[in-house]
Amino acid sequence: MTKDLIQAYTAKITQASKTELIVIIYEIILEDIKAARLSYKNNDMEGYIKELKHGQRFLNELMGTLNYNYILSYDLMSLYLFVNKAIITAIFKKSPEKLDEAEAILEKLYSSFKEVSKQDNSGPVMQNTQQVYAGLTYGKGVLNETFIDPQQQNRGFMA
Repeated sequence: MTKDLIQAYTAKITQASKTELIVIIYEIILEDIKAARLSYKNNDMEGYIKELKHGQRFLNELMGTLNYNYILSYDLMSLYLFVNKAIITAIFKKSPEKLDEAEAILEKLYSSFKEVSKQDNSGPVMQNTQQVYAGLTYGKGVLNETFIDPQQQNRGFMA
């Protein structure tokens, strides 16, 4: 995962609700599978395995946070175990063949949780974080990136 992508996910996480965090985790896993496929295509087995293991850690996070007071959690665990097995197979066989099925399941879960997250009005899980707006300003022959903290902007300050 590139530094820019990590930075983008970090910004999203600070403002995310509980269900939005799940959506972000799905995005990260899918991004890792995509990066693993690219590494495989470029004959970079070390990168291939690294990306899949990174995605697997996030999948394990999803498994660890299931609430078994809800029957749906058992079904989700079954799907997560299937995806995990596909990732393990892809790592040990050093072939992305099994990733197709895993990716299809993750895509469906991602789109479902994305719809559910639109109804979640609980607000960000992380407290005491500031919203940061980014933009570009133009100087004479220069393009600068500007970050504005809305709380400080109201007080006449810019970060």
